[in-house]
Amino acid sequence: MSAQLDRLLSIMSRLRDPHTGCEWDRAQDFSTIAPYTIEEAYEVADAIERGDMDDLRGELGDLLLQVVFHARIAEEAGHFDFTEVARSIADKMEARHPHIFGEAEHSAGWEELKAAERADRGAQSALDGVAAALPALLRAEKLQKRAARAGFDWPDPAGPAAKVVEEAQELAEAADHERAEEAGDLLFAAVNLVRAYGVAPEEALRAANRKFERRFRAMEALAGGQERFAALSLDEQEALWNAVKRGER
Repeated sequence: MSAQLDRLLSIMSRLRDPHTGCEWDRAQDFSTIAPYTIEEAYEVADAIERGDMDDLRGELGDLLLQVVFHARIAEEAGHFDFTEVARSIADKMEARHPHIFGEAEHSAGWEELKAAERADRGAQSALDGVAAALPALLRAEKLQKRAARAGFDWPDPAGPAAKVVEEAQELAEAADHERAEEAGDLLFAAVNLVRAYGVAPEEALRAANRKFERRFRAMEALAGGQERFAALSLDEQEALWNAVKRGER
């Protein structure tokens, strides 16, 4: 395993060589590579969701390349190298599992340990450390969970349910320049409601997306193709939607 990792690190070193490396690879920096890193993480998740182990192997390799790429850029700038990245996460995992790697009989909760780490780094708020680059839906859930651990949360789903109704009404009544803000408030409230029922919003919406895509493609097939489907009236399309739903049941 170490031989293949050393090989990968050597490949990245050659690609980034200022004289003989790849022009595209040499031109990249943290900010230009970051979108690819996020994309690769989602492709890993997609392979897992599809249960495609061959694809997962490849996608994990693509994601590892992103780590190697960032580490190489950091090494060239004198910040840190791949070895320090590996050491950092190894140290963290040992510290978060003292009952496994230390002498403690029991470990504190994962979130408690992470909170202690944030405090050691000088965190000033319970919301510190929630990455701004997270997908908005996932970040909303994480912000709400952090606030809940500080006691700022509804005691049951009735509160967030009423808030969703309130925000929907405010969106309906909003002036043009207010709609984006009110739409955001409604989505944030919806995340809170879903979370109150113990459902992960990101996973729930991904499942809903898959269901919608499956049903829409089935409607197109029943209509004889996408062009014929697009030519149907809304009532005819709705009839196909209901037929697909009945077929699933």
